[in-house]
Amino acid sequence: MAPRILALTLGEPAGIGPDIAIAAWLRRRELALPPFYLLADPDFLARRAKQIGSHVALAAVEPSAAAATFDRALPVVDIGVNITAEPGRPDDTSAPAALAAIQRAVDDVCAGAAAAVVTNPVAKSVLYRSGFAEPGHTEYLAKLAQDKTGVRAQSVMLLWSPELAVVPVTIHLPLRDALGLLTEDLIVQTCRIVAHDMRNRFGIAQPRLAVAGLNPHAGEHGALGSEDIAIVRPAVERLVAEGIDARGPLPADSMFHQAARATYDVAIAMYHDQALIPIKTLAFEHAVNVTLGLPFVRTSPDHGTAFDIAGTGRADPTSLIAAIRLATRLTSRETQPVAARR
Repeated sequence: MAPRILALTLGEPAGIGPDIAIAAWLRRRELALPPFYLLADPDFLARRAKQIGSHVALAAVEPSAAAATFDRALPVVDIGVNITAEPGRPDDTSAPAALAAIQRAVDDVCAGAAAAVVTNPVAKSVLYRSGFAEPGHTEYLAKLAQDKTGVRAQSVMLLWSPELAVVPVTIHLPLRDALGLLTEDLIVQTCRIVAHDMRNRFGIAQPRLAVAGLNPHAGEHGALGSEDIAIVRPAVERLVAEGIDARGPLPADSMFHQAARATYDVAIAMYHDQALIPIKTLAFEHAVNVTLGLPFVRTSPDHGTAFDIAGTGRADPTSLIAAIRLATRLTSRETQPVAARR
């Protein structure tokens, strides 16, 4: 059994990841947080703590010593990258540091040194300038998992909160490209992973999936586009035939009010903004990004790097704290239903 400690990545060094990691640790006793260690450059973290006026105790350790250290000092596992980025100003050390932290976290959880991975936000534009080839965090984690285990992983991005859980079938793609890549098979594969992980990680015996239509009014019987008849409906029919509780295509504009949300556990959206706009409206400060389909648990705050407030001490750790708590719940052997909207 893996130790009950979480591997927390630094994220983009010039962003608020370091700030909220420190803030979360400072509230560990008040909130009874589970132990975690931060993958970072210890010297950089000490400088950032000083910049935000935080009197935090830091301890450079290996993962095996992190749990015993957690109560008296924030455990920091050195990623081997000397970070020079200043708050709000990414530099040439930003991408190597962010990627090294993610890679080490995956190594640790696959080796049994950590129970789960919690990632702080990265700046995709900074990664792209460094030659990063993946669309985003979610896809990169699937690649690392496949490299470590030899098993092909299809990652699925779930945004979870007590008010709403949503999954976009297509993720970090321009809308024109997303529409071209949306297929019946992709919807079916995505929903299979969602149903599996909602049962096995979230403890929901028979997850209810509400599948959004692609077009306005779910295509209005073909009058507003043929995709819902040709792609979405056949996918739902296949899922139902497999015993998965799925319904749709449903008009997306009427899926997210309170009464509608009470009728399902996860909303399956066809593209990024169709999923993220409603959850960020309802739960911006405490929604959690969860990657499904991996051989380990990964959670993350559902917000970005916030360069404008990095290093000021004003960053709110609420979403990171929610991600830490959810990661612990999802890795518990005594699985209890996590979704609380019924």
